Amino acid sequence: MASSDTTSSLLARLATLNDATRLRTLRLLEQEELSVGELVQILQLPQSTVSRHLKHLLAGGWIAKRSSGASGLYRLVLDDLDAESRRLWVEVREQSSREHSDREDRARLRAVLAARSTDTRAYFGRVAGAWDDVRREMFGDRFTAAASLSLIPSDWVVADLGCGTGDAAELIAPWAESVLAIDNAPEMLEAGRRRLRESGNVEFLEAELESLPLEDASVDAATLFLVLHHVADPARAMEEVARVLRRDRGGGLAVVVDMVDHDRDEYRQTMGHKHLGFSETRVLELFERAGFEEPRLRRLVPSPDAKGPTLFAASARISSTRARSKDRRA
Repeated sequence: MASSDTTSSLLARLATLNDATRLRTLRLLEQEELSVGELVQILQLPQSTVSRHLKHLLAGGWIAKRSSGASGLYRLVLDDLDAESRRLWVEVREQSSREHSDREDRARLRAVLAARSTDTRAYFGRVAGAWDDVRREMFGDRFTAAASLSLIPSDWVVADLGCGTGDAAELIAPWAESVLAIDNAPEMLEAGRRRLRESGNVEFLEAELESLPLEDASVDAATLFLVLHHVADPARAMEEVARVLRRDRGGGLAVVVDMVDHDRDEYRQTMGHKHLGFSETRVLELFERAGFEEPRLRRLVPSPDAKGPTLFAASARISSTRARSKDRRA
């Protein structure tokens, strides 16, 4: 009878852990005490779904709950688990920690904790803490990023590659001499033309990124915002970027923003993605093979309410030394 009870208990524990959402939740709650709302933001699931899983985990003794004002906070404390559950969880956690979802969840957890910290500072920081709220209320929260574009030299020609409907071109155009907005989708280009019909320095061109309709060394900078995962041959596209960049007057800069590698395979069908993001090694390799010097990459802190994978920003300048050697060989 005792053996039967032990087997039933083990099967019940295994049944609890045989669910991807509950595994993700436990990994998060072992790292940090979180509310339902914070878990909803990190897991990107409806509140009803998160609450249902938390109820199951509470009933199984996997997590503890405490009240904080009107909210409930949940936590997995390893030492509070019985010996069998502890051993089982440590093994399962180790085996599941390599999943893409774990990396995404940890990135969103950091964003949620950063937002929590900001809220706390704003509450307790008196005038200094309240200043961000006052400034946001008066001026919004977009002006810092937009004003930073004034760092672009006013005589630069910028190629916005994979321009879509022109959202990046719209931000860059007021600061640059001209913008060449390039995309392979006529519908996107038409939407961009309508959007920027009042701008006199934006030209829209239809082309593939692997074969740009631009002269050698004809632009000072190139941006590729959320487009490289749509390109069949990213290496060829980066070679084209290198070809069209100038090497003088401080130019030759390329900026790529895209998704880190992830496992959301449904994006191939729903949005036509050809690549499930890119690893840091792959991105740096693409820059270096195309002739760029000292590429830099940084993961961007995701917005707590964002539903897509984590993004990175990478940038580098084309090597003027390599360019000159190529010219001499030609």
